[in-house]
Amino acid sequence: MVEYGPVTAVAGVDLDVPRGQVVGLLGPSGCGKSSLLRAIAGLEPLTAGQVRWDGQDMIEIPVHRRSFGLMFQDGQLFAHRSVAGNVAYGVQMARWSRQQRRRRVAELLELVGLTGFGPRAITELSGGERQRVALARALAPRPRLLLLDEPLSALDRALRERLTLELHDILRAAGTTALYVTHDHDEAFTVAHRVGLMRDGHLIQQGTPAQVWAEPADADVARFLGYSLSRQDGRLLAISPHAMRVLAAREGADGFPEGAAGEQVAEAVVRQMSFSRGRSLAQVQLADWGVQTAVVAPGLQLSEGQRVLVGIDSHAVLDFPAREAAIRDRN
Repeated sequence: MVEYGPVTAVAGVDLDVPRGQVVGLLGPSGCGKSSLLRAIAGLEPLTAGQVRWDGQDMIEIPVHRRSFGLMFQDGQLFAHRSVAGNVAYGVQMARWSRQQRRRRVAELLELVGLTGFGPRAITELSGGERQRVALARALAPRPRLLLLDEPLSALDRALRERLTLELHDILRAAGTTALYVTHDHDEAFTVAHRVGLMRDGHLIQQGTPAQVWAEPADADVARFLGYSLSRQDGRLLAISPHAMRVLAAREGADGFPEGAAGEQVAEAVVRQMSFSRGRSLAQVQLADWGVQTAVVAPGLQLSEGQRVLVGIDSHAVLDFPAREAAIRDRN
């Protein structure tokens, strides 16, 4: 438990980080995920609970003796040191020999794709290059646990997405055990072997990225992950962003075309058009579903107010009362 005066930032968290795996800690701002990470690092005191590594209680162990690495969103690099000097900082503090330091720096710069950057000044680097240097510095002393707190949140989206893929490869190539804090579920799902979701200081759900996406613990988790919600006949449905597609313009009173297997076809009215990442999207109003986003078939030209036919993938719609009943039956 972590408390700031009368405010409880972390409570009800039981989390294991398996050796050699990356665990993503996901949740909205203010949910307690960064406070939990800082408590594990020893930067915040616990008012209750334990932090254990290999069975050893870490509470009384100072930060610098826990052998945990830290990486923050701003990198916190030393401007007066070169790239190599930054990467070597941790191993220098650990009193590695000059030859060992030089070998380890070269190894880490190659791992993060910055071979030959050693002599450069930090001020000469782009934002993405600085974050790679920060990662190399955190990995250099071979920490038994690497703690990453929103390491990419300060970068623009295109760079963040590219570095997310690189982080996935780098952490696995290094065999690093890591706890990765982020509010971006795409980032967590890409980097982590397993994901834990936090809300109001509590750990709500854990599982693989595929499990968490397919079976969100409740409607609030589904909404956070990007599902939209709709009430039908007293039932709460969560609709995946990929559940609906515009099949055709609705012309006359002809019958509906057949959808794909498991796909329901419904009539809708186009409310708004947009374009995102090479795809046309339509905000459509359906009688039973409210306003939803649907992907528009290539080549189909639509306008606001137009009647269309929408295919709804039943496998991409979660019925929460039905899921809760199934869970009760299993238990």
